[in-house]
Amino acid sequence: MKLNELSDIEGATHSRKRVGRGIGSGKGKTGGRGVKGQKSRSGVAINAFEGGQMPLYRRLPKRGFVNIFSKNYNTVSVGRLQQAVDAGKLDASAPVDGAALIAAGVIRRPKDGVRLLGDGELTAKLTLTVAGASKSAIEKVEKAGGSVTATVVRKSAEAGEAAEA
Repeated sequence: MKLNELSDIEGATHSRKRVGRGIGSGKGKTGGRGVKGQKSRSGVAINAFEGGQMPLYRRLPKRGFVNIFSKNYNTVSVGRLQQAVDAGKLDASAPVDGAALIAAGVIRRPKDGVRLLGDGELTAKLTLTVAGASKSAIEKVEKAGGSVTATVVRKSAEAGEAAEA
């Protein structure tokens, strides 16, 4: 097979409907738009207009807010790390951080950091540097002989440590 011999499978593409090209075409005269009125003309934008009645988005109360300081983390489970190690994409002897996970194809792009979650099992001894980790994830990594370093300390964790002291 050559590049110039490639073609679509029969019936894969539809020819575009030519609207308003005479009554014989079946889509002539009004072109499938019905007769007269605003919607038969060009430049119509009437989304959410309810004929003068107060629209739904204005009848309902405002609710919530967007926290502009919130962080967006990549989440990675310990099971997914084990899969990458088994496939030979992640080197267990080298330290594992965001850049190593991107190189291994575990995550696609760096967001505000990586958060480690505890689903799955881990047998490889890994040295992890992540933004945060769940308690179960830390337990599983340490049980396998590895270590976890969290770079972002959460405020709730700080408050808990202050209460214990």
